[in-house]
Amino acid sequence: MRTTSKGGKMFIFTAPSGAGKTTIVRHLLKTYDFLDFSVSATTREMRDHEIDGKDYYFLTPEEFRARVDNDEFIEWEEVYEDQYYGTLKSEVDRVWETGKHIVFDIEVKGATNIKDLYGDKCHAIFIKPPSLEILIERLTSRQTESDASLKKRIARVREEMTYKDSFDAILVNDLLQVALKEAEFMVETFVFGKPFDEEE
Repeated sequence: MRTTSKGGKMFIFTAPSGAGKTTIVRHLLKTYDFLDFSVSATTREMRDHEIDGKDYYFLTPEEFRARVDNDEFIEWEEVYEDQYYGTLKSEVDRVWETGKHIVFDIEVKGATNIKDLYGDKCHAIFIKPPSLEILIERLTSRQTESDASLKKRIARVREEMTYKDSFDAILVNDLLQVALKEAEFMVETFVFGKPFDEEE
């Protein structure tokens, strides 16, 4: 595990739902201790395995909107009716105060907003499924949503796929082990100028 790095950079991982960005982000956080995760805020319901403050900051829609009014977010979006996601300014400050680089696992529109705001400090990576058909198959096989909810999500996936060329890099998640190695290469190159296996 590499530790010799000063913080101040950002890695934005974004993708349509089901493309595997969370799996890739978790791998990178285990691999490099100079990275820390930016915990997003959301109004969606907490799932059984999730912990408030670790997976998300879970807020009511009213709490979320009040924080928007107080200008506490660097980006936020109403993804579905009364279902908000956003990144708190305090979260960016928290990570950078530890001297680490920030890793975001966020929605496509939020990713474009952060990239626009922080520019060259960010490396924004779009995780692309092998095909739209495979992604829809992955979402369907989860069996965690109603038919109506699944249709909404698939419609959103189609829209999000149109953003893929707006980012610094595209990472195709076909074979997971290959995608993980490519993600490591991207992190090492952005932080240190070259991947570790090229060092003398």
